[in-house]
Amino acid sequence: MVKTITLLLFSNIFMTIAWYGNLKDRGIPLWKAILISWGIAFFEYCLMVPANRIGYTNGVNAFQLKILQEVITLLVFTVFAVAYLKEPFHYKYLLSFICMLAAVYFAFKK
Repeated sequence: MVKTITLLLFSNIFMTIAWYGNLKDRGIPLWKAILISWGIAFFEYCLMVPANRIGYTNGVNAFQLKILQEVITLLVFTVFAVAYLKEPFHYKYLLSFICMLAAVYFAFKK
């Protein structure tokens, strides 16, 4: 499970940079931003596919993998949005994350 989570974490770092990294510098033409994002996203896929395969092979079902991936995505995005994009973090986002963590709890509950 640790290997799956680690691969998901790193794949989501690449994904976040690919999808949202272009928002800060809007001077780049859109077509260039798309090509750069696709290049970065390639590395996301190189990590995401093995993460899902390893997790699924080791007994984590597809629903659990997806819910886990979404929580990791939100955590990575939060750090990125606050640190890089300088977006403010509101308490309502924290409450939303708590609901997501509850979803993970229920998804993995026996």
